[in-house]
Amino acid sequence: MASTKRKAETFSKSSANSSIKKARTNNERLRNNKVLPVALETETDSDPIVESETTEHSGDDDGISWPSDDESAVAEDIITNRRGEDRKDQKSKDSVSQFQRQLPGPLALENGAENGSSSRETHAKQKVLTQERKAAKPNADTIARSKKLWERLRIKSQVPLEERKLLVAELFDIITGRVKDFVFKHDSVRIIQTALRYANLEQRMRIAKELQGEYRALSESKYAKFLVGKLLGLGDREIRDMVVPEFYGQVQRMIRHPEASWILDDIYRGAATTKQKAILLREWYGAEFAIFKADAHNTASADLKDILAKNREKRTPIMRSLHHLINQLIQKKTTGFTILHDAMLQYYLNVAPASEEANDFMELLKGDEEGDLLKNLAFTGSGARLVCLCLAYGNAKDRKHILKAYKGTFQALASDKYGHQVLLTAYDVIDDTVLVAKSIFAELFSKEISVEEQHGILLRYATDLNARTSILYPFTTKAKTVLSRGDLEMLKEIHHIRTTTSKKDPKVRTSELVQALSVPLLSFIAANAQILVRNSFGCFLISEVLLGAAGDSQEAQKAVACLTTKDGEVQAALSNAAAGRMLKTLVQGGHFNAETREIDHVDSLKPFADLLFSKIEGNLVRWATGANSFVIVGLLEAPTFSKRRELVALLSKHCQELQQAADEGRSLGIAKDKKSSRAKQSAMKGCGRNRGAELLLQKIK
Repeated sequence: MASTKRKAETFSKSSANSSIKKARTNNERLRNNKVLPVALETETDSDPIVESETTEHSGDDDGISWPSDDESAVAEDIITNRRGEDRKDQKSKDSVSQFQRQLPGPLALENGAENGSSSRETHAKQKVLTQERKAAKPNADTIARSKKLWERLRIKSQVPLEERKLLVAELFDIITGRVKDFVFKHDSVRIIQTALRYANLEQRMRIAKELQGEYRALSESKYAKFLVGKLLGLGDREIRDMVVPEFYGQVQRMIRHPEASWILDDIYRGAATTKQKAILLREWYGAEFAIFKADAHNTASADLKDILAKNREKRTPIMRSLHHLINQLIQKKTTGFTILHDAMLQYYLNVAPASEEANDFMELLKGDEEGDLLKNLAFTGSGARLVCLCLAYGNAKDRKHILKAYKGTFQALASDKYGHQVLLTAYDVIDDTVLVAKSIFAELFSKEISVEEQHGILLRYATDLNARTSILYPFTTKAKTVLSRGDLEMLKEIHHIRTTTSKKDPKVRTSELVQALSVPLLSFIAANAQILVRNSFGCFLISEVLLGAAGDSQEAQKAVACLTTKDGEVQAALSNAAAGRMLKTLVQGGHFNAETREIDHVDSLKPFADLLFSKIEGNLVRWATGANSFVIVGLLEAPTFSKRRELVALLSKHCQELQQAADEGRSLGIAKDKKSSRAKQSAMKGCGRNRGAELLLQKIK
């Protein structure tokens, strides 16, 4: 045993010495030849493996003795030294390259000539390969030539007319008979669009006929779909009747397609006729309506109520198919399609109120957490009507949820042709007027900004055809002066529904809304009367708000009365008919009631007649003989005017001027002279006598 131990110790010493020598040899070799560490590992691994006599064999090591700790440490030192040498070499290379960059031009080019030339050669080879690959494609020469023509034609202002005609003619010579080869490629389809832009009717028809039968495939292409829209946007009936029928029978599949769905909706919204729209919408009701179109040319109707009345047994499959397709599009977040909004309205109109179907549909609308569905609905005619019906039939919780979905979009709704109807319905059916004031009015008036900015927003509302309805509806007593025919029809339907779904008295609800609107609007009139009086919408806002506002309106009345003392543009504006009607209405203290044939007086306007008289007393004759002489007539007829005798006495002193105005016809407030234009003189002649001056003469006698 002792001899065995001595042999082992002797062997370990000799192996350690050999390892140290071998490590030194390897280190020198690495420094001289820069051998990679992999070589070192290979050389180390190639050392003989010593099998110890005393090692017990097991399944893990199989009697093999691994390198000792000294040998491993030596190997690690070698690898560390190698990494240090690599870092030094890299630093030296970086310093050399930096030095080369700092050399003068010729020397730098000489040092980098090899790398630069190889890079240029590589790029040149790649360019040649790209050109060869393009040249190998079909119609490569024609596409290349047409691209050059397109580059010249696409900027209209840079090409003279005569040259453009020649280029278009050459372009059509190239593409005629090959249109289908161009339209399905992202770069060449633009050439066809440019050709359509400058083509005449005959050339457009030539392209349309070549593409006949391919329009559905074109609409599904990421780039070619714009060509279909370009063709339909030109407004040619023959092309429209050629393109639209190719989508029949494919509506349910195409409305789900990410590209074709937008083209289908564009066709439905803008290009298709009423009959074509009906055919496209009927396909939402099931496969039967997509396959059988026997009545498509004459009696096709998309009114689901009529279809169900004729086919009662088909109600279940039709409603199931319609609901399924609607739900699919809502889940895909593609809710901006007009055809979808029409389909949703047809579904809701044919379910019973408060039924399970109606409740499920309401939950479907509320299930869109982002609120994009309700926002998109409000900006189309059928979608806005659907939202209004949901507000009318819904409970308090449903109405609150719908209002919450429109947070941040109320200003856009107020100015939209259809969106403002949603606001009017909210005014008429929501019993919680505090909620309406906090959610709608606070955003419309932007109460968080400065007063000047608020007035700027209100001025925009006052002069907008739709937005003014959103702020004046609670004030006005003559709805036809504010509301369009579509608004009146919609509100008539809503008022009939709210008798069973709303608890609050409509008059109480309206008075509470007026209370919330009065303060900002009266402040707005007091500060901006000079601007408002310059157009008819502004004059109407002044009269309606002052007649219907709740609270103190004295400052606003003073601002309006002081307009009569201004000169320049304000004085010219007061001679307009709209300003005259406004002042007469305020002087009389209310609107004329056609049924009772009397004035509906407002208590808050009783002081206005005296206030106005104090401002115009010095220019009374000019007012009595001018364009708005009926304002003075209104003063004489106003029961609240306390200075009637003084007015009559002043007018009596100027009977001659009144008679002259009545005889000569100065209703425009402008005397005839030779400098007046012929059109102005003919207009004055057509206006006849000054009827206001005639009435004043009769009243003071």
